Amino acid sequence: MSVIEIKDIDSGLKEDRRGLKKLLDLAKRRQIDAVVVAYKDKLTRFGFEYLVELFKAYGVNVVIAFQEEPKDYMQELVEDFVEIVKSFASRIYGHRSHKYEKVVKCVEDVEKDS
Repeated sequence: MSVIEIKDIDSGLKEDRRGLKKLLDLAKRRQIDAVVVAYKDKLTRFGFEYLVELFKAYGVNVVIAFQEEPKDYMQELVEDFVEIVKSFASRIYGHRSHKYEKVVKCVEDVEKDS
């Protein structure tokens, strides 16, 4: 059994991540048997179940190494909101800009208060 490590540094909200595309291509060519991720939101922020079904169609099992602590609805909603704001701020201001950092800090401060 060989192991291929694929890393993506882009947001789980981005649909055109190079690593995800490579993973899907390997599955289509039936060159992998399993996908192992640390946490389910590391594969994708939204639509995880769709990806699991797609991988199943190619005979690929998706394994989640660590189960997260159960979250209540509001906590999950706030986390999703934070990720969406960070994604849009990155697109508007650039990932390394000072304005992006200010937006992210502000949103994370609000998240901590909730």
